[in-house]
Amino acid sequence: MIGIAAYSISQTGGQRLSIIVGCLAGVAAAFGLELYRRSVQLTEVRLVLLGNEMSFITKTDMRQAAQRMFFQAATRVATRPLEEGSGNLREALTSLKTLFDLYRDPLEDHTAPPPPSKGDSVYELALDVINFELAPFLARWHTSLTEFENSHPDKDESEWLQNTAFRAELRQLQDRLRPYVIGLGEIAGIRDPERHLRPSTRYTPLRPDVPQQDGARPDRRSDA
Repeated sequence: MIGIAAYSISQTGGQRLSIIVGCLAGVAAAFGLELYRRSVQLTEVRLVLLGNEMSFITKTDMRQAAQRMFFQAATRVATRPLEEGSGNLREALTSLKTLFDLYRDPLEDHTAPPPPSKGDSVYELALDVINFELAPFLARWHTSLTEFENSHPDKDESEWLQNTAFRAELRQLQDRLRPYVIGLGEIAGIRDPERHLRPSTRYTPLRPDVPQQDGARPDRRSDA
């Protein structure tokens, strides 16, 4: 078809050829401008964090960075509940440390773009998460849990005297991180980012104290 069109154009001349070429050039220019507009579309997102208002003039690179940060936090214990008596505290700390490193690496290896001329940078938000939330929590609890593990290598972490306090402070950390993560989702352009942070109600754990009837298959689905 392209060959036929090219041949047909070559057989025309004068004013008709100019009209055809002009139309094709106009279509190509309009298509190119639309692609450019979509790639650099600017959107202003305003967030209030720690009592301070931050304004983000988002474009493609900022949205992509925010999306990566959102997905990393939304799939980790930073936002996922660690129910009482379940989970592993050492794994929880490791997950938070990994998130810490993922947020810090672009700041240290110079892959983060320079601050925008107007508004705040998504990396400033990441820096606040690191300095005000993750770093203090990790500094406090990594040392404490490590001391218990080294002193009692034969004991389970459920016997750690600070187990309950750790879980309580982890829940507080999760509550403080939620606005940051939701903000990252808004900057990324994710529709209703809070939806991805809600606890799952699809399945509920079996209760060992409830006897099952003979031959009955346990139903792990909740009424919801």
